[in-house]
Amino acid sequence: MKPILIAPLCLTALLGACADMGADVDPILDGAPTAQFQSDLAACRGLARNQSQLDHETMAAAAIGAGIGGILGEVDDEGDALGGAVVGALAGAAAGASEASDTREDIVLNCLRGRGHAVVN
Repeated sequence: MKPILIAPLCLTALLGACADMGADVDPILDGAPTAQFQSDLAACRGLARNQSQLDHETMAAAAIGAGIGGILGEVDDEGDALGGAVVGALAGAAAGASEASDTREDIVLNCLRGRGHAVVN
């Protein structure tokens, strides 16, 4: 398979694997959960899951990673700019997906706090 086809497949697999990360956080409460906690948790997780995994920041991180990887690949002794771009794009997308996961976790925790639950983390 050509490297030009491998990059989008790897990127899709990476983002698919990270699709629900962050939204499935198990919050720590200061005190006992209320009767409403489980339904609020489900609603807040649903809100977090609605946030797009492949957002502009993730795409920008992948593009920047591809550019840097391409430059570094060309500078390398073997001069493999395409290979460097592929690796850079994957690294950038992974960083963007990780940030999106952190954002989803923050959404769940802040949503629960907004609904009156004493969330510690």
